[in-house]
Formats: sequence, structure tokens, C-alpha cells
Amino acid sequence: MYIRVSLFGQLEGILDYQITQLSKFSNMVKKNPPNLELLLSIFFFFLCSWTSLAMAQNKTIPVNVGVVLDDLNSRNGKIWLSCIKMALSDFYASHANYKTRLVLNTRDSKQNVVGAAKAAVDLIKNEKVQAILGPVTSMQAGFLINLGDQVHVPIISFSATSPSLNSLRSSYFFQFAQNDSSQVKALSAIVKAFGWRQVVPVYIDNEFGEGVIPFLTDALEEVDARVPYRSAISPSATDGQILEELYKLMTMQTRVFIVHMRTDLSSRLFAKAREIGMMTEGYVWLTTNGIPNELRYLNSSVISSMQGVLGIQTYVPQTIKLEEFMPRWKRQFQQDNPTIIDASLDVFGLWAYDSAFALAMAIEEVGTATFGFQNTNASFNSAVLESFEVSKYGPELCQALSTTRFEGIAGDFSLVDGQLQSSNFEIVNINGGGARGIGFWTPQNGLVKILGSSANSSIFSTPKSKLGLGPIIWPGDSLSVPKGWENPTNGKKLRIGVPVKDGFTELVKVTKDPSTNMTDVTGFSIDVFQAAVEMLPYALPYEFIPFAKSDGTSAGTYNDLIYQIYLGNYDAVVGDTTIRGNRSLYADFTMPYTESGVVMVVPVIDMRNQNAWVFLKPLTWDLWLTTCCFFFFIGFVVWVLEHRINEDFRGTPSHQVGTSVWFSFSTMVFSHRERVVSNLARFVMVIWVFVMLILTQSYTASLASLLTVQQLQPTVSDIKDVLRNGDNVGYAENTYIYELLKQVGFDDSKIKMFRSFEECDELLSKGSANGGISAAVDETPSMKLFLAKYCTKYAMIGPIFKAAGFGFAFPKRSPLVPDLSRAVLNVTEGEVIMNIENKWFSVEKNCVDNSSPQVASYSLGLASFWGLFLIAGVASILALIIYAASFLHKHRHILMHPDDSRASGWRRIRAMFKMFNEKEHSSRMFKSPQQRDGIAGAGDEVNAAASPNNNWPESPRSYISNHADFAEQATPSTGQVSPEIVSAVDHEHAITIARTC
Repeated sequence: MYIRVSLFGQLEGILDYQITQLSKFSNMVKKNPPNLELLLSIFFFFLCSWTSLAMAQNKTIPVNVGVVLDDLNSRNGKIWLSCIKMALSDFYASHANYKTRLVLNTRDSKQNVVGAAKAAVDLIKNEKVQAILGPVTSMQAGFLINLGDQVHVPIISFSATSPSLNSLRSSYFFQFAQNDSSQVKALSAIVKAFGWRQVVPVYIDNEFGEGVIPFLTDALEEVDARVPYRSAISPSATDGQILEELYKLMTMQTRVFIVHMRTDLSSRLFAKAREIGMMTEGYVWLTTNGIPNELRYLNSSVISSMQGVLGIQTYVPQTIKLEEFMPRWKRQFQQDNPTIIDASLDVFGLWAYDSAFALAMAIEEVGTATFGFQNTNASFNSAVLESFEVSKYGPELCQALSTTRFEGIAGDFSLVDGQLQSSNFEIVNINGGGARGIGFWTPQNGLVKILGSSANSSIFSTPKSKLGLGPIIWPGDSLSVPKGWENPTNGKKLRIGVPVKDGFTELVKVTKDPSTNMTDVTGFSIDVFQAAVEMLPYALPYEFIPFAKSDGTSAGTYNDLIYQIYLGNYDAVVGDTTIRGNRSLYADFTMPYTESGVVMVVPVIDMRNQNAWVFLKPLTWDLWLTTCCFFFFIGFVVWVLEHRINEDFRGTPSHQVGTSVWFSFSTMVFSHRERVVSNLARFVMVIWVFVMLILTQSYTASLASLLTVQQLQPTVSDIKDVLRNGDNVGYAENTYIYELLKQVGFDDSKIKMFRSFEECDELLSKGSANGGISAAVDETPSMKLFLAKYCTKYAMIGPIFKAAGFGFAFPKRSPLVPDLSRAVLNVTEGEVIMNIENKWFSVEKNCVDNSSPQVASYSLGLASFWGLFLIAGVASILALIIYAASFLHKHRHILMHPDDSRASGWRRIRAMFKMFNEKEHSSRMFKSPQQRDGIAGAGDEVNAAASPNNNWPESPRSYISNHADFAEQATPSTGQVSPEIVSAVDHEHAITIARTC
């Protein structure tokens, strides 16, 4: 059966278009009565239209095209065919001057590939069609593509969406529907947004279902989601077979399913899923666009079984063109099919309309020549095709279709490599009697709440509880986001492997009761794991299985234990298992729950000084040297300031030196007897005594610390020192420390293994020289336990190697890893971990924290006191400068009179030094009590006369008398004044008198 649309049919469509326009005009006339000029204009308009139609009828070129649909009597078949017809009517109504006219030749494929192939052969061989529209399914399109390649006839499908059709690489196939691979990005974006780690695809077992699976798997892997299982359901599967597959899914841990199939099979699938309780809280059902796109055709009972499903739906923008088209199409369809009530268009009907519209444009573009077929010498793959002719304008028509661009009713129409360019998708939530939009996915911005918003509003920037989508009602009418996995319904517990060892049982200890044959597992690691499990928002049943042989001994190393997860023997490993790079190849680890790093434990010795020279230790050598220098310097400064006016600092030179040094050193213990009378000397001594007070107090405190405080220092401070000295080193049994020691450079003969804390203590006590070890190397938690027991004998050095710490191991991509990692962080950040550590790492009361000891120095250095010495030095130098200036100014007359030939400059300097060494008789120390009380004597008169402040110069004899000491020093043997000095003084006095006169 076929339907031919002739030229008269095309004219009939054009007339329908004109009548529609006239009907609109008549309604307008009833509201606003026109005048005579307007009526005349309308008359001439229709006259011209009829004239153009008559002319077009005489000049148009008919072009045969084929239409292959599944069932022309079905609802979809009638809807799609009506869309194709209306597209041609609308096209030629708006392009009446075009020369070509499509003639539709329709065939029924009987919903199978053979029927579609038979219909296509008939259309090409007998009807000489130039193109074929509508192989509905991907399997039908796959066969027709080969046929189209042979005879150069374009095959145009508006409903075949399988990505596998692209692999045929045919230039004569055009996919005017969205490829299913374009929606896998949207699905993976949803999976990533909600943090689901495992997804099971449930798809129809044919070309349509299988074609999208490789693309979906790749997209999920890009967002770190794993596909542990693929559920393929046959198109002819019975309800029993569907139930069998669903029960298999129930026994798995994954609760996130992506359904990719047509509505006829999916409706049965969801009905059975609801029947066995798989549409309840905790389950997640996602669907590709095939189901939401056809949701309007499903009855209410099917939709009720899909409550809570999240789907992808092709987004069609609501344009003015579409709004005008929908009522017009519905009215026309109702007239042609009065028995079908409430018919509605889906996206495939819109694509059918745009496909016919695009084909009409391309045929018009090829030209006005007569389309036809011609014989060819090319060899065909089938004997049936030997009699076929080849379309003459097939290549030109393909080129025209590839470049066709226009604004269709389904959106922008443009092709990329023969495929309709991907557009946006709408995220819908099926609730009540239909689907409710909750967001969108765009190729540019990903998941967004409002279409057209920027990527900044993407939901990936917010947590799951605030995704920015509309409210989602999940299966079971739940509003909380499902975590995506559950414990299997068959009651299976997690099989958790634990290490078995003789020592270090504080971390993991496995005991077995011989009478009950029950295994009890305890320890620090076990307590941390149990605390983390208690913080999970769901129950997690598990059982501990020792990694042991039949005799109860360890079955291997920690690497062997982790590898059991990869082999599937264990579901997890809990214990003192270190996170290592080689182990992460076979398992995923949670966040570490202990300190990281490998440390070294070595014996300690008391470094308190017990020798005879310990009193020198409080001060460093530079401070001792500086202090001694300042003793001599301060003694010299005090002597300079005091020896002319203080009897305690006079006498023989040896006596003066001894007194000065004694006085300076005695200030250290504040036992000096000598008085200081000069204000400058008192100023210097005040500062120096303060310096000595600070220095002696610091010395006393440091010496007391050296003699009383215990100073435990490690015998070795670096692993390199152990290697350099050729000493032995120890490691715990079945650990990776042995490999690290080998990498450092230790020989096998220098590496010794210990199995328990007691054995480690014994080896360390022996020492390397007696067959023991100089250092024990292990991870921080283990060594902290060791020090808690032997804290007074050993110290911990390090970390000497980097390590990630202890963690719990699970299979690769296990959904438990992120949940338990968060739980571990909550445990380690609170008081729970402190309580667990106090339980297992308790330290004895008499223990001192020797962890990470350092070689302490109690010696005080110059850096701590240089400021005090600087102040004392500056004060002393300032006092010396002031004293020297005062002395030179007072006795400047001795150095003056350079024209005196009888007294050379050197003699004057010598005289000045002699004067510096003499007593200053004007000082109170050398006056009698009466003089000190203010009674003037002869000496006072002489001094007053000799005073530099006297306006009259003293006589030569007075000068000599007042400087008797100077004269005595000059002539000690006779006790008389030297004639030279008298002559000089007389001469000087004469000159002074002459100048005064």
C-alpha cells in the first residue's frame, strides 16, 4: 500500500494555507468592518494567488521520494506522516515559485528489517525515488545505508539515534535526529554532581541499546564513576526473565541504574521493579531521552510505576513558529484521523517535519533538470542489486543536504558530518502523572538551573544539598539524595582482613578462644575503624577475618594482605597498613588516621658533666674572654680616674697594678674594699656592678642546671651515622622498612629483624658491638607504643623517611572509601582519637618525653650579653675622655710656650706625664680635717695663688713650692730642685709677667 501525493495534492495544500489565512482575515473583518478599497485589495490578492498556482501547475517538476515507516496504522506512524505532509504543504505555500515538487511514496516496513529492506528496494527500483525518509529503527537504517551507498540515494532518518550508525561512514546517510552519544555527557554530569561512584547500565540487547554503551562507559569514567556490571535485556524477554535480571541487580551493592531502551520494554521493566521493591528509597533510576520523549504516550499505570525516575529529555525551544504550528497541526490531524483523540506531537514528529522541509530545500537547490537514474558499470555486492540503476543527481543532493541551514520548528537545523548538531537537554523528574523539569544541561555550561545562565551558576560549585536544581522527589517519595549504594539484600557482610603478628599487638591483636573457636580482634587500629563506622549515616555489617595459615601464624606480608583485596578474597583490610604507592595499584585507601613518617629509636645517655672543669661550661669561651678583658679594662679606667686623688690607688707601680686588678675582679663577688671618690669613677662602677650582677646570676643559674637537670641525648642522631659507623639496624617483621633500609645502603648482614617490643629492647640494650642493634626503624605509631613502655631508655629521632600513615584499604573505586574517609577525619579531629590514644598509647608516670631530642647547650654566649658590655665600654670610654679633657685643660700651661728654647716639646710631655702620676693636693683626700672644714692654711694660699683662675701669675718661687712633688721626682737623690727646671720656670714666669704687662 502506498500513497502518492500528486501536483493536485500540493495545490490542495496551498489552497488550505490560503483558506487559513482568509479565515484569519474574516475574523478580523468582523471586529473591524473594512472599507471598499480594502475589499478590492483582498480580491486582487486571491486572484494573483490563483493565477500563480495555475502557472506553477504548468511549470513544476515532480520528484519522487520514498517514506518508510514502521506501522502506517499506528499512532506514531500517522503522526509522523502527517508532519511530513504538512512540512511540504507549508514549504510550497511559502515558496510557490519553486520549480520542484516532492511526490511522496509511502511504504510500511511491518516493524522489521526485512520489511524495511523490501520497501526500500521497491521504492528505488520501481518508483525511482531520489531519497528515502524515515527508516524508524537503527537496525533498519543500518541496512538501508548500504543500499543507499550502492545506488547513490540519500537515506534520511529522523528517529534512528544509535551512535553505531556513524561507524558505517556513509556519505549517503543523514541522521536528522540527535545521536544518543550526545546525551551521555548530561548523564555523567548528573552522576558527578551527586557523587555516585558506581553505575549499572540497563539496556535493550540490540543495536539500539548496545550502540550507546561504549560512549556511556567512557563518559562515566571521565567523572570517576565505575561500571561494575552491564544488564542487557532482550527485546523479547518475558516477565520472568526481567524479574530474574532485577533480582540479580538487587544482590549487588550498586543502587544507581541508567535505563536505555524503548518505552514498550521500559514500561514492563519499571512495573516489575516496583513489584519487587526496587522503586523504594535508596534506589536511583536514570533514563536516556527515549523514555521521557515518549512519556505522553504511556498510560497512567505505567507512569505510576516510574515515580522518582530522573530522565534526560530533548529540549525544544518554545518559539513563535512552533506555537503557531502546534494548533494548526492538531486541527489538521484531527480532521484526517477523527478516531484518534488527544493526539500530541513528540520530538520525533518535529524532526520529521524539519527533515521533509530540509529535503525539499535541497532538491530545489540541486536544480530544475529532470531527476532520474542511469546504468552504471559498477559491480554490486548482491545479485539482486545488479539490475539497479544509479541516481544521476545523488552526489549533488547529498552536498545540498549537508549545507542546508534554517530555523526549524524543533530548533536550529544544521548538520555536522551528516548528523543533526547536538542541542540542549532538559532534566526531568517523573512524579504524579508526568515529568517535571528541574534543570538543564548544555554543551557549553553543563548542568544549570536556568537555561542561558553562565557556567558560574553550574551546580558543581555547590554541595549536593544545594545543587541549584528544582526539588527532586526520589523513588519512595524521598527528598534526601540517595548515596548510590547499599549493602546487598542477601545479608552478606563485609569480609575484612586483619594482619596476624606476634608483636606490636597494641595496634592489632588477634586472639582465638579454643573452647568456642571464636576469634576476637582488638587494638588501636580496630578501635579507630569501629569509631569511624559508627559515624556513618547507615549501618555497615562486617566481620574480621585473620590473614593467617591453618596453624594460626601470619599468611604473608602486608603487601600480600593488600593483594587479597585485588583477588577478591577480602572486601577490605583493617589494621596497621601503611598507604604505599605500590599498594594503591591494587586497592584504594581511606584518609590516614595516624601520624605519617618513619622514625628511628636509639638509646639515650645522660650528658650531665661530672668532670672537674664543669664550672667552665656555663659560659662560652668568647664570653669568658670578653669578661676577662673587661676586668682589666675597668681596672685600668678606675685607676686612671682615681690614682691622683685616692690614696688607695697610690704607691709603687706594682702595688697600683695589683690594686686596680684586684678591685676590678673583686666586683664579681662584690667584695672590694677600696673606695672610689671621683664622680666619673662612681659612674663607671655603677654600670659595671650592674653588668656583673646580671652575669653572675646567669652563671649561677646555668651551672645549677648543668649539675642538676638530666640531659638525655641520643647515641645516634641520623640514620647515615649508623650506616657510616657500620652498626646494625633493626626493623619490624613483615614490614616494608626492610626495603627502605636496603635503599639507604645497608647490607643484609647489618639488618636485623625483631618480632616484638621485648625483642627490640633486648637488641638495643646489647648494642651493635655485642650482636644487637644501634637503632630500630619503624613507623611513628609503632615507635610511640614502644617508647610508652621503655621511655627512660630510648629516644625517637625523625621522621627519617616520609610515609603517608596508616589507612584502611578497600577495592578500587569502592563507594565506601569517600564515606569512611570523611568519618575518619571526624574521628581524628575530635576527642575520640584522643581517648583511643590514651587507651593504647598510655605513658608511664615516671616517663619523660624524649621524642625528637636535641643536643641541648646550657652555655651562655656573648650574643646574650654584648649589649651590657657595649654600655659598660661606652661609659668607660666616655669617662676617660672627660677626664683627659679636664686634665689637659687644667695643666695646659705646661704644654704651652713653644718658643722657649730651654724646654723642648718632649720634655714638656714628660713633665705632663710626671704631673699625671703625682697626687692632686687639691683633692679632699690629701687635705687636713681643718682644710676640709674650710680653714685656710698656707697651702691654701699657695694653691689659690697657683690657681689658673687667679688673674695674677704666681711667683717663680711659689710655683716651685706648689710643685714640690714634681721637683722631688725630678731630683730624688738630693731633694733639691733641678737648676734647669728653676731656670725654665723663671724664664716662663718672666715671659708670663711680660705678656701681662
